[in-house]
Amino acid sequence: MKVLVFCATGFETMEFSEFVDVIGWARNDYGYDVQIETCGFQKTVRSTFGVPIIVDKLIDEISVEEYDGLAIPGGFEEFGFYTEAFDERFLNLIRMFHEQNKIIASICVAALPLGKSGILKGRKATTYHLRDGYRQKQLAEFGVTVVNERVVVDENVITSYCPETAPDVAFELLRKLIGTEGMLVVKHAMGYK
Repeated sequence: MKVLVFCATGFETMEFSEFVDVIGWARNDYGYDVQIETCGFQKTVRSTFGVPIIVDKLIDEISVEEYDGLAIPGGFEEFGFYTEAFDERFLNLIRMFHEQNKIIASICVAALPLGKSGILKGRKATTYHLRDGYRQKQLAEFGVTVVNERVVVDENVITSYCPETAPDVAFELLRKLIGTEGMLVVKHAMGYK
């Protein structure tokens, strides 16, 4: 199994690292055959607070058939997140994952490109809920039924409402990949309840 973690400029490192760590623990400590590959629009992607990461692949090199899931950390508008998160090439990538019924996991405002892509129209999802829910209102404009809950799972799509939920999303992604029993073993080993 393989998960693609897409990093738009201005992604949040905390939201990115949860995907890497949870799947890394499952693979390295418990022998689950789950791999992570990272992707972006350029080889070096700067996070929200200026921390650079070097991604494995560029967006144009991705073949959706190679992956079982897509994981998307959210980010900050003032650091350029939406410029790439709303880029039509990324929206098309989301659509392709969805058309093949792959798992799509997003944290916080990463639900907004999902909404913009059209895959959430008429479905339940959530996104950043603070500051009078202005991001949830934005998500609703895409025809999404917004649910004000920490994590919302609607079939193959996982969304959440703030950075604090990052571990929950990563564990839900892992559960969908390896099953509840395996996920609970990894979660317990990492100290989560």
